[in-house]
Amino acid sequence: MNMDGCMKLLTGTSNPELAKKVSGYLGVPITPMEVKRFADGEVFIEIKESIRGNDVYLIQSTCPPVNDNLVELMVILDTCKRASARSVNVIIPYFGYARQDRKVTPRTPITARLIADVLETAGATRVLSVDLHSGQIQGFFNMPFDNIYAAPVLLNKIQTEFQGQKLTIVSPDAGGVDRARWFASKLGCGLAIVDKRRTAPNEAKLMHLIGDVKDTVALIIDDMIDTAGTLCNTAQAVKDNGAVKVIAAATHGVLSGPAISRIHESVLSAVYITDSIPQNEQSKNLAKIKVLSISSLLGEAIRRIHLRESVSSLFI
Repeated sequence: MNMDGCMKLLTGTSNPELAKKVSGYLGVPITPMEVKRFADGEVFIEIKESIRGNDVYLIQSTCPPVNDNLVELMVILDTCKRASARSVNVIIPYFGYARQDRKVTPRTPITARLIADVLETAGATRVLSVDLHSGQIQGFFNMPFDNIYAAPVLLNKIQTEFQGQKLTIVSPDAGGVDRARWFASKLGCGLAIVDKRRTAPNEAKLMHLIGDVKDTVALIIDDMIDTAGTLCNTAQAVKDNGAVKVIAAATHGVLSGPAISRIHESVLSAVYITDSIPQNEQSKNLAKIKVLSISSLLGEAIRRIHLRESVSSLFI
C-alpha cells in the first residue's frame, strides 16, 4: 500500500507484535525508537530519525502493567511534540481506566477523564481506540476521537466456525444488549440476556436468564474479559438452561488474576479474543483461547485518517 511519505509509524513496548502487523498492512516501516528504563524505573525515549513536520501514528495499548504503559505513552507523546511532529495520532487498541468513567460512590475519581486531559496536555492531536468500555468517554476529549469496533473481525470468525449450527447470542448483562443484538441481527439468530447484580469490583452475582438457549450453541458476547468470573458464571448458567455448547467472544482479553484457570475449568468450549492486548505464555498455551488479529482493522483506519477518508464507513 503506497502511503504518503509524511507518515511516521511509532510503537511503544506494550504491543509490538500488533504494531508490526499494522506496519505490514500499511507498507510503512516502524520508525526506530529507543525505549529505556533507568534503575529507578524512569522512562527514557529517543526517536532515531527526524519526524519534523510529519504525521505520527503512535500505537500503544494501556494494558497491564497499565501505569507503566501509560507513562511510557505520555513520554513518547512529549518526545514527538518536542521533535516538531506536525500531528501525533495516538492509537490505543485497549484503553486502560475506561471502566472509571463516572462516580459510582462519593469521593471517587473519574479517571477516564483524567487520562483524556493528560493525553491532550502531553501532545496528542487525535485518539483512536477499539471498543471503548463506555462510549461516553469520547466526550471527555477536546480533540477528534475515533472509537472503532472489532465486531466485524469476531463476526467473520464465528460465521466461518459455526456455519449451519443453531446459535443464540447471549449478553452477560443489560449494558451489553446493543452489542449482542447487533451480532444476533447479523447472524439471524436468537438473543438472550443474563440479569446480574454486581456485589463488588470484579465480582458479580448472577440472577436469571431472559430468553431461550435450549438445544443451541450459546455465544456470549462482551467487550472485555478481565478476571473471567462473570463470563464463567454466565457460561454455567447458560449451560444449565440447556445449551449444547457454550462459547464466548470479546475484544479485549485482559485475563488478569485467576482468569486462565477459571476458563480452563469452565464449561466454555472456546473463547475468542483479539490481539488488542498481548497474551502471556499461560494464555497462549490454553487451547480454549483463540486470538484473532485486528491489525488490518487498525491499519485501514489509520490509512483512512491519513488520507482524510471516512472511518465510520468501515462499519456501515
